[in-house]
Parts: sequence; C-alpha cells; structure tokens
Amino acid sequence: MANASIFIQDACYQHRYIRSRDTSLIVERPERLIAAKIGLAAAVTRIQEVVGKSTGDPNDLVAALDKLTLGSRSSDITAPINVVHSSATLDILNHPAVRFTHGFPDPNTAKDSNEYLRNLKKWSEDSIEKISKGDSEIPQELAQGDLYLCPESLNAIQGALGTVCESIDTVVDPSPSSSKRAFVAIRPPGHHCGEDTPSGFCFVNNVIVGAAHAHLQHGIHRVVIFDIDLHHGNGTQSLAWAINEETQRQKLEAEARIEAGNSFPATIPGLQVYYSSIHDILSYPCEDGTPSMVQAASVSISGAHGQWIENVHLKDHAKEGDFWGLYEEHYKKIIHKAEEFVQSTATKNNEDVLVFISCGFDASEHEYASMSRHGRKVPTNFYAQFTRDARAFAEKHAKGRIVSVLEGGYSDRALISGTFAHFCALGLSEERTWNETWWNKDNLDALQNATKPKKPRGHVSGPLSAPKTDLEPEPWLKQAVSIFQHLEPIPFKTPRKGKAILVEPSSRTLRQRKVGNASSSSPASAKSKPEKSEATGKGMPRGKINSSLSKSKGKKTKPGVVTESTRSEGQAEDTDSSTESSSTLSSMSDSDVDLPISAPSKKLPRVILKLGPPPNS
Repeated sequence: MANASIFIQDACYQHRYIRSRDTSLIVERPERLIAAKIGLAAAVTRIQEVVGKSTGDPNDLVAALDKLTLGSRSSDITAPINVVHSSATLDILNHPAVRFTHGFPDPNTAKDSNEYLRNLKKWSEDSIEKISKGDSEIPQELAQGDLYLCPESLNAIQGALGTVCESIDTVVDPSPSSSKRAFVAIRPPGHHCGEDTPSGFCFVNNVIVGAAHAHLQHGIHRVVIFDIDLHHGNGTQSLAWAINEETQRQKLEAEARIEAGNSFPATIPGLQVYYSSIHDILSYPCEDGTPSMVQAASVSISGAHGQWIENVHLKDHAKEGDFWGLYEEHYKKIIHKAEEFVQSTATKNNEDVLVFISCGFDASEHEYASMSRHGRKVPTNFYAQFTRDARAFAEKHAKGRIVSVLEGGYSDRALISGTFAHFCALGLSEERTWNETWWNKDNLDALQNATKPKKPRGHVSGPLSAPKTDLEPEPWLKQAVSIFQHLEPIPFKTPRKGKAILVEPSSRTLRQRKVGNASSSSPASAKSKPEKSEATGKGMPRGKINSSLSKSKGKKTKPGVVTESTRSEGQAEDTDSSTESSSTLSSMSDSDVDLPISAPSKKLPRVILKLGPPPNS
C-alpha cells in the first residue's frame, strides 16, 4: 500500500486570463501547477531516499515512471508514493455534491436554486464573445480584479472538482491497497467562494464540494477542515455555517417529534462540519476593515447552535524561535478544538470522520512581499510540522484519512518550498522524518535552476533540460528533475489559433492603506459605500445564504476608482511589476490566446497587481 497519493489534473491549466495579451500581472496563473509539481517531485525524491528506495540513478526509475498515463490510472513511482494523472470530471449542473454546495433547494420556494451554476457556465461559454465586444466576461457587480474566465475555464473547474471527488473515493476505500492520504494539485482555488458568490480567484468551493461528496456517496457525517492559507476562507466558513444550521434544524425537529410521542422513519444523520483557519486578519478579505468581514474571520464557537468554527490570527514574530512559541501556544489550537468537536459529536459508529486541509502556501516566508504585506510570514518548516500534527489527529480520529487540496500560493518559490515540505510530511511513514535542510536556500536555488525552462516563443513552458554547468548535479537533484518530467508528461503549452485582441485596461488606482487602521479613508474609498451584511448568516435559510461569510458584495465603481472591497488578494502598492514566473517558469506567449480580432468598444477592467521583486531566499 502506498503511504500517500498525488492527484494531478492537467485540465486545470486551461483556466487562463484572456482580456489582454499581457498576463504579467496575473498571480493566479496556470504556471502555479508547474511550481507545485516541482515541489512534489523533490518531496518524492527525498521520501525515496529515506525509505531506501532510491539509488540516486534516475535511469533506475524509468520503468516505473513510464507507467504514468493521462487517464485516471495510478502508478507507484516507487513505493510508498502513488501518482494519479486524473481525467476525472463532473457536470456542475447535475452532480449531487455540487448542487448540495452551490445549488441547495430554497426551502421558501421549494424550487432548486441552481441559478449560480447556470450563470457560471454561461459566463465561461460566452467569455470570448463578451470580450470581443469590449465587455467584461464577469458581471460588473463582481470584483473585476479578482476574477476572470475563458471558455475552457469550465473544463478546469469541473476537472478540479472531479479530481477532488476521485481523491476522496481513494482515501475512504477500505481496501488495504488504498492509500489514506492524498494531496490534490488543482486550480482555481476555492475557499473564498460561498454558495453563490465567486471571489478571491475562487468560483466553486472545492473542499466543501469534496465534503458533500464524502457525505452523500460514502456516509461521512463529520468533516474536519484545517485552513492554513494566508487569507481567511470566508466562503468555506459561510457554507459550513449553513450546512451545520440545516443539520441542527433537522436534529431539533427529530427531538421534538420524539418528545411528542410521534413515530417517524429513521433519518440519515446530516453533515456536520468543523471549520478552522489560521490567517492574517489584516489581509483579504478583511483588508479594508469591513466590520462584518473582520467579525466573521474572528468567530470562535464550539457547539452552540450546532456550530463548530475556530479562527486564529497569525501574529508578528521577530525570529523563527518566536514563531514556534506562537505555534504551540496559539496556532495548534485549531487541532485542539477539532479534538473537542469529534469527542462532542461522537456516535456509536465513530468511523464517519474525514479530515481536509485547505492547503494554501501564500503565508510562506518565500511569498511575494506584495501578497504578504503585513509581516505574518511562516517558516517553510511550518508546512511539514502542521501536516505531521494534522496526520496524528487523523490517525486518532479519522482512520488516518486526510485529503489536502491546493488553495493559494503565488510565487514559484512559495509553491515549490511549501509543497516540498508539506508532502514530505504527508508521504513519510510515522516513524520517519524529514530534514529541514532539504528546503534551505541552496537546495531551493539548485532545484529552481535545474527546472528552469528554455523559452522558445509560443512553445513549451515546462523544463526541457537542466542548464549546463561545470558541476555535476547532486543525485537527488537529477532524480527530482526526472520525476518532475514525468509529473508533466505533456509539456504545458497554450493554443495558437489567432491573434488576441488587446483590450485597453482601465486607469484604476489603489488607495493607500495604513496597516492597523481599519477605518482609513480616502477620496477613492468615499466613492463606494459598503453594503451591510450579517457576520454569521444566522437565521438565513440554506438557499438564501448571502452573508459576508461568503462574500463582500460587489460594488460598481466609476472609471479610475478601486476600493479596498474590490481589490484582489494579490493587489498591492508595489510599483515594480516584474514577476517571478517570467524568470523561472515560462509565461504565456503574447499571441497564444484563442480570440477573434476585434476592435474593443469599451474599456475592460484589468487585474492591476503590482508585484515586488522575486524573493531572494
């Protein structure tokens, strides 16, 4: 049996930005998956070293690596790691778990509330036509800087959801040959998306759909979610709240009938969700200090009204030793509260628990300074140590079953180092451990240099060969490159079917904000009044959840104005627009986007992120 599985979905490359030829300011980009695969390849290499399966000669892996396919078939690179190149997909309009999450029936009308999913499909399908006319493919009331679509985005979204469900099928499979831990490398991310509200790069909630699939298909009635992204998962929390509210209502109704002496058929227990998050309260979606968003990201409630929510704020630390003190005192609290959840909700059948990690790497010490602007960066070793602690929890309470799903992480080094450390802890057996020097600066430099691609214009963006040097690469590095090339069996490229239209960007500018001053204002912010929303969604029926836990309602802004509430996670005040992907991973060619030639009649909003220089370590 493999200790852990890696699930890869290459359809996720198809989600791309098409409003302009210039993609240099896009942080939620297809190349994020390449960076994640590099980190995973390095992790697999080190795991093989520890378990004694590596000879240091990449040629010894050829037979096993060549088994990798693009179908949903798995292959042991060498035990104990299993790699699945998934071709799984689903229909968002008809899949039960997606409808449970994003199209729940409205109890007031008894009609299915599937409008958002239908709209999402139409926005994607009509994106080229909209853009060719000078319109935005995203409705104007949504955050234009956060969200973008193309016709193939639907393939990426449905493939991502299908792969999450496939990973769950594997993890809950009781057969001895099935691995109980999985990492799912997909995009776009999901934890900011509520029931019917895309935001923060997210269009569907991958983890909650996975939880619903586990519940509906496999009888999992209790789900534990650990969210370690830099940003609060407002969408996941709002959905967890709504699901728990409905389960609590059903429970109270059943108890009332029993007290009244009424007999009724036994019902299947509803889904209960424990949601926890370690995040920076100064960052998106709380960056402008909107009270409802800050309150939602600060809620901690243990069992009252059937709710299980725990939010812990990242604190500033001067040195790494200080961070680990905070980790033991504050950050591990989300695991302690999860213990309380499973103990308080225990039943006779105490095997109905599944653990998820919403695994974002944008809190990394290697993330862009413009993304992590408030000094709340965590050391890379955090991703290994937290994973080990979450695994110990899963072993005790969930039969070892744990599914980690990629959320944020935008610089190449943040993604490479984060997935490297995270999967080492996920894939090593309990008696084995990692060596934190594996992801030190020198080794990360060597890894990125060895996988740096050639850049023939408009062609392959994956690595073709390691650069020639006078020094022979270390055996682990040669093996990592070999494994990566098999994780990326078909070189990532973009279509070339015509010239892209160049849509003139708007002249919007960001207002400056002083850290810690939530009420700061400027002429720009005064032009948009925030709409009121509840902090918890309390009292709203399941089909009517529109709380700020799942969104900050979009505001229409005049040309030349951007408010904090419409800014993207990655938008910052930095003036240097250089991006790391242009130096370490090939970006899309200017003429690679499949769009008709047309003269735009209107100005389209554009992501206006200004990235700082690539991290030096």
